[in-house]
Amino acid sequence: MSERRKDMEDEIRRVLATYARLPVDAMAIAPDADLFRAGMTSHASVNVMLGLEEAFDIEFPEAMLRKATFESIAAIRDAIEELTSVGVSR
Repeated sequence: MSERRKDMEDEIRRVLATYARLPVDAMAIAPDADLFRAGMTSHASVNVMLGLEEAFDIEFPEAMLRKATFESIAAIRDAIEELTSVGVSR
């Protein structure tokens, strides 16, 4: 894994630790683990989205506002990479 991807995943984990209200340590979750099965609610996922937008200076377009976008650290990372590679930012 590239250093950039690792840094991105670490920042995603920090956002999850702050906003997801998970009963497990966000730093210990596997990148492909289902965050909803780990205990994140749909309400908490909205807070996670807002935290991610702030942390990465991005805005998730309406087309990305679906459960699959936020179901794992890897899915979130992929969405952020897509947004930042095409220059979609606030």
